[in-house]
Amino acid sequence: MILEICVDSVDSARAAEHGGAQRVELCSDLAEGGISPSAGLIDGVRAALDIPLFVMVRPRAGDFQYSADEFKIMRKDIAVAKEYGADGVVLGLLKADGTIDVERTGELVALARPMQVTFHRAIDLVAEIEEALQQVIASGVDRVLTSGGKKSAVAALGCLTRLVAQAKGKIAVMVCGGIRKGNVEQIARATDATEFHSSPRVKLLTGQMPILNLGTPGIDEWSRYVVSSEDVRAMRTVMDRLEAGVSSATDLSSFIER
Repeated sequence: MILEICVDSVDSARAAEHGGAQRVELCSDLAEGGISPSAGLIDGVRAALDIPLFVMVRPRAGDFQYSADEFKIMRKDIAVAKEYGADGVVLGLLKADGTIDVERTGELVALARPMQVTFHRAIDLVAEIEEALQQVIASGVDRVLTSGGKKSAVAALGCLTRLVAQAKGKIAVMVCGGIRKGNVEQIARATDATEFHSSPRVKLLTGQMPILNLGTPGIDEWSRYVVSSEDVRAMRTVMDRLEAGVSSATDLSSFIER
Protein backbone atom coordinates (compact mmCIF):
# COMPACT_ATOMS: atom_id res chain seq x y z
CA MET A 1 0.00 0.00 0.00
CA ILE A 2 1.24 3.45 -0.94
CA LEU A 3 0.55 6.63 1.02
CA GLU A 4 1.08 9.89 -0.84
CA ILE A 5 1.00 13.16 1.08
CA CYS A 6 0.23 16.55 -0.47
CA VAL A 7 2.72 19.21 0.64
CA ASP A 8 3.50 22.84 -0.11
CA SER A 9 6.77 23.39 1.77
CA VAL A 10 10.08 21.78 2.70
CA ASP A 11 8.90 21.45 6.31
CA SER A 12 5.76 19.58 5.28
CA ALA A 13 7.72 17.34 2.91
CA ARG A 14 10.10 16.35 5.69
CA ALA A 15 7.19 15.69 8.05
CA ALA A 16 5.51 13.47 5.44
CA GLU A 17 8.63 11.37 4.96
CA HIS A 18 9.26 11.19 8.71
CA GLY A 19 5.72 9.94 9.20
CA GLY A 20 6.20 7.10 6.74
CA ALA A 21 4.79 8.41 3.45
CA GLN A 22 6.03 6.64 0.32
CA ARG A 23 5.60 9.69 -1.94
CA VAL A 24 4.78 13.39 -1.83
CA GLU A 25 2.86 15.60 -4.22
CA LEU A 26 4.26 19.14 -4.22
CA CYS A 27 1.95 22.08 -4.91
CA SER A 28 1.71 25.76 -4.18
CA ASP A 29 -1.46 27.60 -3.14
CA LEU A 30 -3.31 24.66 -1.62
CA ALA A 31 -6.15 27.01 -0.64
CA GLU A 32 -6.98 27.15 -4.37
CA GLY A 33 -6.63 23.41 -4.85
CA GLY A 34 -2.93 23.54 -5.74
CA ILE A 35 -0.96 25.09 -8.61
CA SER A 36 2.52 24.57 -10.03
CA PRO A 37 5.30 25.22 -7.48
CA SER A 38 8.35 27.34 -8.24
CA ALA A 39 11.63 25.86 -9.46
CA GLY A 40 13.23 26.91 -6.18
CA LEU A 41 10.64 25.04 -4.13
CA ILE A 42 10.97 21.90 -6.26
CA ASP A 43 14.75 22.04 -5.83
CA GLY A 44 14.49 22.54 -2.06
CA VAL A 45 12.03 19.71 -1.53
CA ARG A 46 13.98 17.35 -3.79
CA ALA A 47 17.12 18.00 -1.74
CA ALA A 48 15.24 17.33 1.51
CA LEU A 49 13.70 13.99 0.53
CA ASP A 50 14.75 10.43 -0.17
CA ILE A 51 11.24 9.33 -1.24
CA PRO A 52 9.70 10.02 -4.68
CA LEU A 53 8.55 13.56 -5.46
CA PHE A 54 5.63 14.31 -7.79
CA VAL A 55 5.06 17.91 -8.89
CA MET A 56 1.73 19.56 -9.66
CA VAL A 57 1.47 21.01 -13.17
CA ARG A 58 -1.41 23.48 -13.07
CA PRO A 59 -0.80 27.00 -14.42
CA ARG A 60 -3.63 28.65 -12.48
CA ALA A 61 -6.56 28.01 -10.18
CA GLY A 62 -10.07 27.56 -11.52
CA ASP A 63 -11.27 25.21 -14.24
CA PHE A 64 -9.13 22.75 -16.19
CA GLN A 65 -9.83 24.08 -19.69
CA TYR A 66 -6.54 25.60 -20.74
CA SER A 67 -5.70 28.06 -23.50
CA ALA A 68 -2.80 27.63 -25.91
CA ASP A 69 -0.72 30.00 -23.76
CA GLU A 70 -1.52 28.04 -20.61
CA PHE A 71 -0.73 24.75 -22.33
CA LYS A 72 2.67 26.18 -23.25
CA ILE A 73 3.23 27.04 -19.59
CA MET A 74 2.35 23.48 -18.60
CA ARG A 75 4.92 22.14 -21.04
CA LYS A 76 7.54 24.42 -19.49
CA ASP A 77 6.55 23.40 -15.95
CA ILE A 78 7.03 19.75 -16.89
CA ALA A 79 10.49 20.52 -18.23
CA VAL A 80 11.36 22.35 -15.00
CA ALA A 81 10.10 19.46 -12.84
CA LYS A 82 12.23 17.05 -14.85
CA GLU A 83 15.29 19.34 -14.64
CA TYR A 84 15.06 19.55 -10.84
CA GLY A 85 14.77 15.84 -10.28
CA ALA A 86 11.06 15.16 -9.86
CA ASP A 87 9.98 11.54 -10.19
CA GLY A 88 6.58 12.40 -11.60
CA VAL A 89 4.09 15.12 -12.45
CA VAL A 90 0.40 15.55 -11.67
CA LEU A 91 -1.90 17.14 -14.23
CA GLY A 92 -5.35 17.13 -15.78
CA LEU A 93 -7.01 18.74 -18.79
CA LEU A 94 -10.66 18.95 -19.77
CA LYS A 95 -12.36 20.05 -22.97
CA ALA A 96 -15.00 22.77 -23.17
CA ASP A 97 -17.72 20.08 -23.14
CA GLY A 98 -16.45 18.77 -19.80
CA THR A 99 -14.83 15.60 -21.14
CA ILE A 100 -11.20 14.52 -20.81
CA ASP A 101 -8.80 16.22 -23.22
CA VAL A 102 -7.15 12.97 -24.29
CA GLU A 103 -5.03 14.42 -27.09
CA ARG A 104 -3.32 17.17 -25.12
CA THR A 105 -3.00 15.01 -22.01
CA GLY A 106 -1.23 12.41 -24.14
CA GLU A 107 1.11 15.09 -25.48
CA LEU A 108 2.09 16.09 -21.95
CA VAL A 109 2.54 12.45 -20.93
CA ALA A 110 4.99 11.93 -23.78
CA LEU A 111 6.85 15.10 -22.83
CA ALA A 112 7.08 14.02 -19.19
CA ARG A 113 8.66 10.61 -19.79
CA PRO A 114 10.54 8.95 -18.19
CA MET A 115 8.76 10.56 -15.22
CA GLN A 116 5.48 9.05 -14.11
CA VAL A 117 2.22 10.92 -14.66
CA THR A 118 -0.85 11.14 -12.43
CA PHE A 119 -4.14 12.50 -13.78
CA HIS A 120 -5.58 14.52 -10.93
CA ARG A 121 -9.07 15.28 -9.64
CA ALA A 122 -10.18 17.02 -12.80
CA ILE A 123 -11.77 13.62 -13.44
CA ASP A 124 -14.11 14.24 -10.48
CA LEU A 125 -15.70 17.13 -12.40
CA VAL A 126 -16.75 14.94 -15.33
CA ALA A 127 -20.39 13.84 -15.43
CA GLU A 128 -19.73 10.25 -16.59
CA ILE A 129 -16.75 9.32 -14.46
CA GLU A 130 -16.47 5.69 -15.59
CA GLU A 131 -16.41 6.79 -19.23
CA ALA A 132 -13.89 9.47 -18.27
CA LEU A 133 -11.66 6.80 -16.72
CA GLN A 134 -11.49 5.03 -20.08
CA GLN A 135 -10.39 8.31 -21.65
CA VAL A 136 -7.78 8.84 -18.94
CA ILE A 137 -6.44 5.34 -19.57
CA ALA A 138 -6.27 6.11 -23.30
CA SER A 139 -4.15 9.21 -22.59
CA GLY A 140 -1.32 7.02 -21.29
CA VAL A 141 -1.02 8.17 -17.67
CA ASP A 142 0.15 5.86 -14.90
CA ARG A 143 -2.52 6.59 -12.30
CA VAL A 144 -5.60 8.65 -11.60
CA LEU A 145 -6.35 10.57 -8.41
CA THR A 146 -10.04 10.56 -7.54
CA SER A 147 -12.61 10.81 -4.79
CA GLY A 148 -15.20 9.12 -6.99
CA GLY A 149 -16.82 12.38 -8.01
CA LYS A 150 -17.79 13.27 -4.44
CA LYS A 151 -16.33 15.61 -1.85
CA SER A 152 -15.12 12.67 0.22
CA ALA A 153 -14.10 9.12 -0.56
CA VAL A 154 -16.41 7.75 2.13
CA ALA A 155 -19.38 9.24 0.24
CA ALA A 156 -18.35 7.49 -2.98
CA LEU A 157 -17.36 3.98 -1.93
CA GLY A 158 -19.53 2.30 -4.58
CA CYS A 159 -18.15 4.43 -7.40
CA LEU A 160 -14.57 4.01 -6.21
CA THR A 161 -14.99 0.24 -6.03
CA ARG A 162 -16.14 0.21 -9.66
CA LEU A 163 -13.28 2.47 -10.75
CA VAL A 164 -10.65 0.32 -9.05
CA ALA A 165 -12.05 -2.79 -10.74
CA GLN A 166 -12.29 -1.02 -14.11
CA ALA A 167 -8.69 0.18 -13.95
CA LYS A 168 -7.15 -3.07 -12.72
CA GLY A 169 -4.22 -4.12 -14.87
CA LYS A 170 -4.30 -0.81 -16.78
CA ILE A 171 -3.54 2.07 -14.42
CA ALA A 172 -3.53 2.65 -10.67
CA VAL A 173 -6.41 4.36 -8.90
CA MET A 174 -5.23 6.55 -6.02
CA VAL A 175 -8.08 7.38 -3.67
CA CYS A 176 -8.39 10.82 -2.07
CA GLY A 177 -11.01 12.95 -0.37
CA GLY A 178 -10.69 13.29 3.39
CA ILE A 179 -8.44 10.26 3.86
CA ARG A 180 -7.48 10.03 7.54
CA LYS A 181 -6.46 7.41 10.09
CA GLY A 182 -10.07 6.92 11.11
CA ASN A 183 -11.38 5.94 7.68
CA VAL A 184 -8.50 4.61 5.58
CA GLU A 185 -9.17 1.01 6.67
CA GLN A 186 -12.87 1.29 5.80
CA ILE A 187 -12.06 2.76 2.38
CA ALA A 188 -9.35 0.22 1.63
CA ARG A 189 -11.52 -2.75 2.55
CA ALA A 190 -14.54 -1.44 0.64
CA THR A 191 -12.78 -0.46 -2.59
CA ASP A 192 -9.72 -2.75 -2.79
CA ALA A 193 -7.61 0.37 -3.45
CA THR A 194 -3.91 0.21 -2.62
CA GLU A 195 -2.87 3.86 -3.13
CA PHE A 196 -4.10 6.71 -0.95
CA HIS A 197 -3.60 10.49 -1.05
CA SER A 198 -3.99 12.72 1.98
CA SER A 199 -3.11 16.17 3.34
CA PRO A 200 -3.17 15.93 7.15
CA ARG A 201 -2.19 19.45 8.11
CA VAL A 202 -2.19 21.38 11.36
CA LYS A 203 -2.30 25.15 11.84
CA LEU A 204 0.78 26.97 13.05
CA LEU A 205 0.60 30.51 14.38
CA THR A 206 3.44 32.89 13.53
CA GLY A 207 3.25 34.68 16.87
CA GLN A 208 3.01 37.98 15.05
CA MET A 209 -0.11 40.09 15.38
CA PRO A 210 -1.78 41.07 12.08
CA ILE A 211 -1.32 44.72 11.18
CA LEU A 212 -3.20 44.68 7.90
CA ASN A 213 -4.46 42.26 5.31
CA LEU A 214 -2.35 42.15 2.15
CA GLY A 215 -4.54 39.81 0.12
CA THR A 216 -8.14 38.64 -0.11
CA PRO A 217 -10.23 39.92 2.80
CA GLY A 218 -11.13 37.24 5.31
CA ILE A 219 -8.08 35.08 4.59
CA ASP A 220 -5.85 34.43 7.59
CA GLU A 221 -2.42 35.55 6.42
CA TRP A 222 -0.75 35.33 9.82
CA SER A 223 -0.70 31.59 10.25
CA ARG A 224 0.25 28.65 8.07
CA TYR A 225 -0.48 24.96 7.78
CA VAL A 226 2.08 22.15 7.86
CA VAL A 227 1.76 18.40 7.55
CA SER A 228 1.43 16.50 10.82
CA SER A 229 3.97 13.67 10.85
CA GLU A 230 2.01 12.06 13.69
CA ASP A 231 -1.14 11.87 11.55
CA VAL A 232 0.86 10.48 8.63
CA ARG A 233 2.35 7.85 10.91
CA ALA A 234 -1.09 6.90 12.22
CA MET A 235 -2.38 6.34 8.67
CA ARG A 236 0.75 4.44 7.71
CA THR A 237 0.36 2.19 10.77
CA VAL A 238 -3.21 1.30 9.80
CA MET A 239 -2.10 0.54 6.23
CA ASP A 240 0.81 -1.60 7.46
CA ARG A 241 -1.62 -3.52 9.66
CA LEU A 242 -3.87 -4.18 6.68
CA GLU A 243 -0.93 -5.39 4.60
CA ALA A 244 0.11 -7.69 7.43
CA GLY A 245 -3.37 -9.20 7.55
CA VAL A 246 -4.28 -7.98 11.02
CA SER A 247 -8.05 -8.13 10.94
CA SER A 248 -9.23 -5.83 13.70
CA ALA A 249 -8.32 -2.68 15.58
CA THR A 250 -8.00 -4.74 18.77
CA ASP A 251 -4.89 -6.38 17.29
CA LEU A 252 -3.16 -3.06 16.65
CA SER A 253 -1.14 -2.84 19.88
CA SER A 254 0.38 -6.29 19.45
CA PHE A 255 1.11 -5.49 15.80
CA ILE A 256 2.99 -2.30 16.78
CA GLU A 257 5.00 -4.26 19.36
CA ARG A 258 6.13 -6.65 16.62
